[in-house]
Amino acid sequence: MVFSSMTFLTIALPLVLGLYYILPRGWRNGWLLVFSLAFYGWGGPAYLLLMLASITCNYLCGLGLGRAKAPGARRGLMALALAVNLGALFAFKYLGFCARTANRLLGLGLAVPEIALPIGISFYTFQALSYVIDVYRGDVPAQRSWVRLALYISFFPQLIAGPILRYDAVAAQLDGRRETLEGFWRGLKRFAAGLGKKVLIANAVAVVADEAFSTAGLTASAAWIGAIAYSLQILFDFSGYSDMAIGLGAMFGFTYPENFNAPYTAVTVQDFWRRWHISLSTWFRDYLYIPLGGSRRGKARHMLNLLVVFLVTGIWHGAGFTYLVWGLYYGALLALGVLLGYRRSESMALRALQRAATLLMVMVGWVVFRAESMTAALGYLRGLVSGDARPLYSLDPHAVLALALGCLLASGLPRLAADRLGERARERLSLACVPTLLVLCMLSLASGAYNPFIYFQF
Repeated sequence: MVFSSMTFLTIALPLVLGLYYILPRGWRNGWLLVFSLAFYGWGGPAYLLLMLASITCNYLCGLGLGRAKAPGARRGLMALALAVNLGALFAFKYLGFCARTANRLLGLGLAVPEIALPIGISFYTFQALSYVIDVYRGDVPAQRSWVRLALYISFFPQLIAGPILRYDAVAAQLDGRRETLEGFWRGLKRFAAGLGKKVLIANAVAVVADEAFSTAGLTASAAWIGAIAYSLQILFDFSGYSDMAIGLGAMFGFTYPENFNAPYTAVTVQDFWRRWHISLSTWFRDYLYIPLGGSRRGKARHMLNLLVVFLVTGIWHGAGFTYLVWGLYYGALLALGVLLGYRRSESMALRALQRAATLLMVMVGWVVFRAESMTAALGYLRGLVSGDARPLYSLDPHAVLALALGCLLASGLPRLAADRLGERARERLSLACVPTLLVLCMLSLASGAYNPFIYFQF
C-alpha cells in the first residue's frame, strides 16, 4: 500500500486516525504498531515475518548491550547485530547480483537465486542498526519495551522510504508526545503538499522520463527533456513521500527532521548532499564517514573516505553497476572538490554559474542512476551532446504543465515568495490550497493515472 492510493486515502488513513483518537492514550502505541504491521504486510505478507525477526533480534541485542559490561561481550553482541542486519540485506538485495557477476567474470557457473526484494528493507535495516550502534556507544539506553522499539522501526509513515530516523530523535516521543489541533493541521498541510508533488508532478513527468529512457536513438532535445523529466520525477517522487511521512507523523504528534531542502538550488556538489535525502547522508556521516576518520587525517585520507562512503551509498541504492558507478561518480566529484578547495563564491554571478554547473553534474548522475546498464547510460549521455535538435516525440499539455511547474518549484522561488507573505496570508492560502490539492490528487488517482514509486525498489 502506498500513500498515493485511493485505498490508503479513503479507507486506511481514516481508519488509523479515527481509532487512534478514540482509543485511550495508553493503547495508542499498540494500535499504531498493529496498523503499521498490517500496512507493511499488505504489500508482502511473507516479508512481514522477516521484519518481525529483525525487530526482535535488534531488541534482544539492545537488551544484551544494555546489561553487558565486559568489552568482549559487548563487541560480540555488536558483531552479531551487524552480521544479522547486513547479512539479511546482502542475502535479499545483493546475493543474486554477486552470483551473476562472478559467473560473468570468472565463469563459475553458480546458481543465481531469484529472490524478491522485501519492500523498504534498506530503510528499516539502517534504522534498526542506528539503534543498536547508539546503544553500543552508550549514546542511548536500551529500550526495554519490545512494542516501543517495534513501533520505532516499523511506524508506517517512514517505514517504506524514510526518513531514516535516529532512535534518540524519537525516543522521547514514543511515550511523551502530545497531539494538538495545530500540529494535526500542520501535518495535514504537509501531507497534502507531498501528495500533490507525487501525484500531480512526479507521476506526470514519469511518463516522459520512461519514454525517453526506453527509446533508442534519441535526439538531443528529446534526451534533455527526458533527463530533466527524470530529475524532476525523482525529486518530487521522493521528497513528496518524505513530506507525506513528516505530515502523517505530525498528525499523530511526532516531529520528524527534514529530509529535503531545495536540493536543486545547491551551489556545490557537497551542498547538494547536504540538501538531498538528508537522513541518509546524516546516517553515513555518523556511522561510516566519521568512524573512518572524516576529514581529520589529512587531505588524501579525506578524499579516500569520501570515495568509500559514496561507493557504499551507491551500493545501498541497488545491486547493479550503474548504482556503483553513480556512487563513485559522486565520491570522485567530492574528492576533487577537496583537492581543489572548491567553495561557494561570494559573487552572485559566479554563484549562479556554480548552481548551473552543480545542477548539470547532478543531472548527469541521474542519467547513470536511471539507466538499465552502463552501456545504456553512455548511449544516453552521447544523446545529450549529439547536436541533433529535432524533437523525437511531442508532449501532451499535461506533461508540459507538470514540467513547467516542477521546474518552478525546484527553483525554490515559490518558497521564497511564501516566506515574504505574512502568517495570516499564508494561512488563508493554505485553507484554499489544502482541500484543492486533495481533491485534484484523488481525482487523478481515481482516473487510474500512472502511479509508480521509485524508492520501492530500495
